[in-house]
Amino acid sequence: MSQAAPILLTPGPLTTSDRTRQAMLRDWGSWDADFNQITARIRKEVLNIVHGTGTHECVPLQGSGTFSVEAAIGTLVPRNGHVLVPSNGAYCQRLAKICKVLGRRLTTIDYTEEKQVSPADVDRALAADPTITHVAVVHCETGAGVLNPLHEIALVVAKHGRGLIIDAMSSFGALEIDARRTPFDAVVAASGKCLEGVPGMGFVVIKRSTLEKCEGNCHSLSMDLYDQWVYMEKTTQWRFTPPTHVVAALDTAIAQYVEEGGLPARGGRYARNCKALIDGLATLGFRSFLDPAIQAPIIVTFHAPDDANYDFKTFYQEVKKRGYILYPGKLTQVETFRVGCMGHFGDAGIPGAVAAIADTLKAMGIRQVTAAEPA
Repeated sequence: MSQAAPILLTPGPLTTSDRTRQAMLRDWGSWDADFNQITARIRKEVLNIVHGTGTHECVPLQGSGTFSVEAAIGTLVPRNGHVLVPSNGAYCQRLAKICKVLGRRLTTIDYTEEKQVSPADVDRALAADPTITHVAVVHCETGAGVLNPLHEIALVVAKHGRGLIIDAMSSFGALEIDARRTPFDAVVAASGKCLEGVPGMGFVVIKRSTLEKCEGNCHSLSMDLYDQWVYMEKTTQWRFTPPTHVVAALDTAIAQYVEEGGLPARGGRYARNCKALIDGLATLGFRSFLDPAIQAPIIVTFHAPDDANYDFKTFYQEVKKRGYILYPGKLTQVETFRVGCMGHFGDAGIPGAVAAIADTLKAMGIRQVTAAEPA
């Protein structure tokens, strides 16, 4: 791996295939029928991934994944709505911040960063407050890498007759979400994550019967998913200039996803990467932050070396010199770094990263990797 093209071991953007990058070399007219067929194909394939064909709609949107999360809350939650956000990390906190900025009433259930969201806590909160209209939950909280129990939470929310909005940014396409058995109003994801496209567009899978009632909710013209959906259904076009190269790349990435074997194959590859990563770094003395029972195979948080010679910026640059981009920790109380398990980098990627980290420890003179076990 050349220094000019390091492997990205981050939660997105990811390392993409040559075929996906090649798809961006052609220019498209945004109103052209051939381009509109690409958009239609993506919408169809995304619905297939969650088994939502016939019951749900896929509404794509320009921008990063957070744009689509904000659009989903703004479109689905009425202006007098009340959102419950169970929060166990940075991306849950972002959901809560969006609700505040949009002027939606907000209640949170707050957890520490190493804990899963508890369906029983959600159950109690909904029973105690009938004014709550929606629950917004992060499926895989990549702040620490926690996998939240989505299906169980969804059943609780459905029992109480409330709406569920799922931020599946880092899980969609690798971890199962099945609309036939897991009830939800909306699932939000993006091009540059587990589908291994490039960043620049998100999409929201919305229950059609819910979407049909969302006219006039949104605070924003450009983020109004109802308006986007109505326009696309009528014209097959995007309302405003789409990121044409990003859309074309995602179309090609989804074709490769299907060829690989879809969700079982993609999720299986990431799970193997995750195990190889944790096992490999354990041989160097690194401890992962989370209990293995709640660790998602998406990104792993590791305790930083307990050595005076350790400095993340230097550590990052030294690993980068050896061909890999890591990610800083997102935790507030503990010094950590994160390593992603997603992306198109083949079976050699994770062992290569472990070797690069081993070389970096030597170069930095780091001898004490593992701190004493916490009490």
